Amino acid sequence: MKNDAAPAALPAFAGYGLEIEYMIVDRLHLDVKPIADRLLYAGAGEAVADVVRGEMGWSNELALHVFEIKNRAPSPTLAPLVDAFHREVRAAAELLAGMDARLMPGGMHPWMEPSTETRLWTQDRAALYACYDRIFDCRRHGWGNLQSVHLNLPFSGDEEFGRLHAAVRLALPILPALAASSPWADKRPSGVLDTRLLMYRDHQRLVPASMGDCIPEPIATAADYHALVLAPMYRQVAEYGAVRCKGDASELRHEWLNARAAVPRFERSAIEIRVLDTQECPLADVAVAAASAGLVRHLYDHRCANADALVDTPVLVDIFERCIRDADQARIEHPDYLALFGLGNGGGLSAGELWGRLLDRLDASGQLPAPLHPPLQLFLQRGPLARRLASALDDDPGRLRAVYGELCECLLDNRLFTGPRVA
Repeated sequence: MKNDAAPAALPAFAGYGLEIEYMIVDRLHLDVKPIADRLLYAGAGEAVADVVRGEMGWSNELALHVFEIKNRAPSPTLAPLVDAFHREVRAAAELLAGMDARLMPGGMHPWMEPSTETRLWTQDRAALYACYDRIFDCRRHGWGNLQSVHLNLPFSGDEEFGRLHAAVRLALPILPALAASSPWADKRPSGVLDTRLLMYRDHQRLVPASMGDCIPEPIATAADYHALVLAPMYRQVAEYGAVRCKGDASELRHEWLNARAAVPRFERSAIEIRVLDTQECPLADVAVAAASAGLVRHLYDHRCANADALVDTPVLVDIFERCIRDADQARIEHPDYLALFGLGNGGGLSAGELWGRLLDRLDASGQLPAPLHPPLQLFLQRGPLARRLASALDDDPGRLRAVYGELCECLLDNRLFTGPRVA
């Protein structure tokens, strides 16, 4: 995890890291409240960007209203993280109560105006964030208004990296179908269920090498990744900073500039999956992470990675974009992709139907512990959180505060969102 000493490389699936981002909002009105610096100060007793809390940690993000909770070292299993993250949510909530603030989950704030409400972090790493802002303009959706879960999967050595990267690449397109939680922006329905990813996939397009097609290229070794992805990205951001912005962008010459849907973190020997929207509570976040990791492991163990080069990147991008738009109802009709899972074409499947079959397999293989079943069953019955939010809002902006107030209560209570409990 960021800012912690890099652990020794673990074998694939020997540990899991989660980083979950939340919005800090006004307790009554739920408008964004840029006080992450005050929260971290309260947690540490001094001005810091990171708070160490035993095996857990708190961190800042680029925007001052965003706050991150993480497990500081890889956990051998995911299920125990439900209670660990919920304890941290409760601890942060107690401190925020004295600031007339609370935490809000979800992939985006549904009525924030990032051009006027974004406040960037001003303490440690402030120069880095200022450089990002100068190059990309961070006061917009995709920068100032987004919350995600990063799932870190380890690898040890080149053979594991190549296999894991290929398996992650093949899993990515359908993850938004499970994790979408951002159906509204700017006080109205966006027309897609994963608005965060819609904005994210273009947020660094001014430096195209830093994004690619969002879905990563098929690359099998660390050396090739450095040569074919990182080196061109560093050259391009340097040229852009010097020519277009009349400034130095050398601070961005680092692997974390890479904004693909999944990125290798060679400094800690892990691949970080970045396409998961924050859910309504830690139980849901950990369940989605477990299903995502289970899918990657299924592809890894069954050596579907051998088929990586046979499924063209445009096919994966097409499925990815369909799932961003329609989530569980996205149609998947590419026979090469369905064949990865031993499924014939037969007119295709919805992403929800495909996930139903995959979750059965993962459950049968013991990869989905019983405590994580309820969120996944709710997904199969009523769709991802985005669909449940859209249903509760019913295209009525007048319901936003009631529905998202209930979402805040779900986070505090660690319970699933099934609809607003309002009169």
